[in-house]
Amino acid sequence: MICYNCGATLTHNDFCTNCGADVARYKKIVSTANLLYNMGLDKARVRDLSGATETLRQCLKLDKSNVDARNLLGLVYFEIGEYVLALNEWVISKNLRPTKNIADDYISLLQDNPAKLDTYSQAVKKYNQALSYCYQGSLDLAVIQLKKVLSLNPKYVQAHQLLALLYINDEQWQDAKKELNRCQKIDVGNTITLRYLNETRNILDMDEEDASYPTGGLEIKGRKGVLDSAKKNREVISDTSYAPIARKENKTITTVVNVAIGILIGIAVAYLLILPARITAAREGVDESLKAAGEQLDAKTAQINSLEQELNSSKNQNEKLKEELEIYTGESGKLSAVDSLLGAVNSYLENPDDMKAVADYLDQIDQDTLAGAGESFGTVYKLMMSKVGVDVGSTYYDSGMKAYQSEMYEDAIKDLTKAYTYDNSNGDALYNLGNAYRKSGDIVNAIETYNKVIEEFPDTEMATRSQQYVNELNVD
Repeated sequence: MICYNCGATLTHNDFCTNCGADVARYKKIVSTANLLYNMGLDKARVRDLSGATETLRQCLKLDKSNVDARNLLGLVYFEIGEYVLALNEWVISKNLRPTKNIADDYISLLQDNPAKLDTYSQAVKKYNQALSYCYQGSLDLAVIQLKKVLSLNPKYVQAHQLLALLYINDEQWQDAKKELNRCQKIDVGNTITLRYLNETRNILDMDEEDASYPTGGLEIKGRKGVLDSAKKNREVISDTSYAPIARKENKTITTVVNVAIGILIGIAVAYLLILPARITAAREGVDESLKAAGEQLDAKTAQINSLEQELNSSKNQNEKLKEELEIYTGESGKLSAVDSLLGAVNSYLENPDDMKAVADYLDQIDQDTLAGAGESFGTVYKLMMSKVGVDVGSTYYDSGMKAYQSEMYEDAIKDLTKAYTYDNSNGDALYNLGNAYRKSGDIVNAIETYNKVIEEFPDTEMATRSQQYVNELNVD
């Protein structure tokens, strides 16, 4: 353990033997941080990655310079599919310990394989698109997109969890359980996974109990025999013929007359009763057919109108999705800013002396996008600016002054603005920027820039000259 004040090696005493600083509390903090690192390492070994992440974050809150904790946290992020967060930790670790740092190998593992790095980037884009689909209610499209994400990055725990949640919403309990089991193999202690898995198992257990519960049907002993006996009785009854007793009739004429009368009565009944009933039934059948056809036509018309409305809604939704996609993937989008920042980091690591190449990447990051970016992105950006800001600002200052002396004021304004943006301590850049505005005839921006010189660099010769120019321009 080294002294925080002078860097000397500490002894068992509660003070530094080199500079005399009180290090008792500092020792306790570092010891606690080391204890948290060991706990995080133990959790990572048993694949409790969520617990390891939380413990290592607590360790870094106590000791930000703990390189081993940062490297391990990057590995945990890498294992759960968060490659951007992993690279962020390794880059910070590299800056804390430039030599003999295993983070060099981890960074090279990603940078030496552009195809894999592009695959990880595509997975992040598709996951963000799936989230957009979920917010818009297009759950089927979100499921399709998440399956593509997992084909690119099978370890992406958040994608597994979101897909399982969509399966739960659709009551596909078995599919949800499979996805959650895959999550648990990656991270056994993730509380979100455990909560979803507990709910899914409860539902599946309830279904199994319902399937095994008796339905209420009674099983009668000897039922088959009873049915067979009844069947035989019916067959006997149907096979038995009862022949009427014939009665002899001696009077032939009476028989003929009775037959004729029966025939006439049958014809009359058929004409008066059966035929009109059949005609009425036929008409009613036709009316029912026409009514059914009309109802089907109305249903088809309503269905066509509904489909047209859905088509118009889908068109509007498609336009909104295109606009949202442009926000993420456009020239000033968040993903473009991430790519530019990674390019700047890569260029700086490969050739720290090539400030122009680093500046080209940093110039592509829009300030509005930077304001809305996450904490990790802002941390890496500030770190890069602290490393290259002064050198890049000096490069732009030299080119801006050459353009100013050549009376190329538009180019001078552009480069001097960048010079002051990268190095806010360069008062000459801000003062000459005001001169360039004044020479170009832009009085409003000239006065504003001179006032900024007076505010940022008071009691200097530049401030005095700026005040004189402001007075002259206001009079003019």
